[in-house]
Amino acid sequence: MYFTDRGIEELDKRRGGEEVSLAWVAERLQEFTDLHPEFETAVERLATWLARLDDPED
Repeated sequence: MYFTDRGIEELDKRRGGEEVSLAWVAERLQEFTDLHPEFETAVERLATWLARLDDPED
């Protein structure tokens, strides 16, 4: 198990039943990056990956 799996499992356990918009997720990612600029690259990669999930070229 990767260290990040614990955080993902906690997210699922605590908030897995909620429905949110992608706009809400984008706002939370921006807020997180503002608070933790050292993770900007990782957040950018995650956001780009999510945005392009159904792009056949990627």
